[in-house]
Amino acid sequence: MSEVQLSAARSRAASVGDGGSSPETDYAGSGYAHSKAILLGEHSVVYGAPAIAIPVEALGVQAWVNPRAEGLYLESDLYTGDQCDTEHQTGPVRAAVAAALEATGQPGAGLSVRLHSTIPFARGLGSSAAVGAAIGRAIGSMAGRTLDPEQLNTIIQAAETVAHGKPSGLDARTVVADSPIRFQSGEVSAISVGGEFDFVIADTGVTGSTAEAVDSVRVQREAERGRVEGILAQLAEHADAAVADLASGAKSALGEKMSTVHGLLASIRVSSPLLDSLVAEANAAGALGAKLTGGGLGGCIMALASSGAHAQQIRDALYRAGAVHTWHTKVVP
Repeated sequence: MSEVQLSAARSRAASVGDGGSSPETDYAGSGYAHSKAILLGEHSVVYGAPAIAIPVEALGVQAWVNPRAEGLYLESDLYTGDQCDTEHQTGPVRAAVAAALEATGQPGAGLSVRLHSTIPFARGLGSSAAVGAAIGRAIGSMAGRTLDPEQLNTIIQAAETVAHGKPSGLDARTVVADSPIRFQSGEVSAISVGGEFDFVIADTGVTGSTAEAVDSVRVQREAERGRVEGILAQLAEHADAAVADLASGAKSALGEKMSTVHGLLASIRVSSPLLDSLVAEANAAGALGAKLTGGGLGGCIMALASSGAHAQQIRDALYRAGAVHTWHTKVVP
């Protein structure tokens, strides 16, 4: 994404707030992070296979922070108040704040945190990872420091561990990436892009549970090892082959892989009737390919359009089919 586009995305997040106050002047530090989507490799990545993920610049989290005498005050869509409790939904914030204060030499310092997020919660789009990244950058900004990639990753993973228990690290790397990435067993490499790819993401409105979906696949693998491992191997092969599609701008080939992978994911029972319905509607609208993205059992689908104008047509069709939100995001050279 160009610097102009990134600045515009950050401005959109920053513009929502409290009726005219300026975050740049009212807060001591600020930070931003975008969303992410897994293009290929869901579930097989858990077993050491590669996954391909893309930054989703259409969605993001903006954080603003100020020092305070003691304790933590949080203002967000999920919770507002002093000493945010240990609810699962606020736990990632507390973990990110603690890790970021530690990284900047301010352990235990009091802090006021304001968050604005356009990323839907529990939809497989990296909400908790983006919150961690935005908070880390904001606290670094307040301290007059730019955190290095590994420091920032540690902060994000602290939030992710509370949110998901045992995160792979894929989300943490993608929400701070400027381009698609290949992720395998903690190793990350940027993927070159040889053309413009227009993706549509559509929200079912149903929360997904990555932990539940991963556990379901594990149980199936224990009961039907040969069948499930064969499917996981195919998922891995399609993910690796997609690197060349992105590099060469091969939209049709990538779309075919997306559709094939959705069928494979459905065969290990991580799809749902609503996900399948939205995938079918995207395909009926002429998508080059469509699939669920993330853990499944709810959450979102993603479809590949042939152009920006076609992406809007797919979005319209998905709204008519019952999607509660849709977004258009581009991957460009």
